[in-house]
Amino acid sequence: MRRDRPLVMAIVNRTPDSFYDRGATYGTGEAMAAVERAVEGGADIIDIGGVKAGPGSDVDVAEESRRVVPFVAEVRARFPELVISVDTWRHEIGRLACQEGADLLNDTWAGADPRLADVAAEFGAGYVCSHTGGAVPRTRPHRVTYPQLVADVVDEVTRRAGELVARGVPAEGILIDPTHDFGKNTWHSLTLTREIGRLVATGWPVLVALSNKDFVGESLGADVGERLYGTLAATAVCAWEGVAVFRAHNVAETCQTLDMVSVIKGTRQPAMVLRGLR
Repeated sequence: MRRDRPLVMAIVNRTPDSFYDRGATYGTGEAMAAVERAVEGGADIIDIGGVKAGPGSDVDVAEESRRVVPFVAEVRARFPELVISVDTWRHEIGRLACQEGADLLNDTWAGADPRLADVAAEFGAGYVCSHTGGAVPRTRPHRVTYPQLVADVVDEVTRRAGELVARGVPAEGILIDPTHDFGKNTWHSLTLTREIGRLVATGWPVLVALSNKDFVGESLGADVGERLYGTLAATAVCAWEGVAVFRAHNVAETCQTLDMVSVIKGTRQPAMVLRGLR
């Protein structure tokens, strides 16, 4: 896995009602084609989810398992060296996915199921520590307030990371995520983007999920399909500040943005330097 730029986590939603693709990768064939495109585009990690983050039709454990677990097995067989993440808050799904070869549990609902951490410890899987302000899974924020937002986020995710290590989760596999838009309004997400360096300064590798989110859309007055440029601008800001992993729908564009930031920072060499030399 390359280390001269931040890593890219490609989103593959096995859901019929994703806010972004509206079910484009719900089918198994379509989902595998998306994985193949993401890998070709430069993705380092594939994040597979079976439940829409926002409100919607009920998806029980059996249905989430049907959408996610066999597909994890297929991706592992097709790409033996690829890092596979599973976006779930349920320990049952985490366990089944790890049995099929998942490497990372992306808990975007901040420990709503405490037993998910035990699964990570048992299998030696990585874990994403998120911040939602105590929100219940699949709910939207309503008039949420934080006396000191960034401090609250830093305190919660670092405390959670420490607890996970104490429970046996490998420290080298833990990421912290401020979790833009989850339990937050647009002002909150903008503040976290601007102050992301405070999370980086904790020493824990930071993951951000900025891709096409509402805070980008509200900032620019842009519908879901018009948020790419705003997403990439926020991506560049966070990359400059040292964020380690970017969860993204638009893999190739995100990779190129991160490559350019890394070249400017001096952590990556230009692809070529001919101008003025010949």
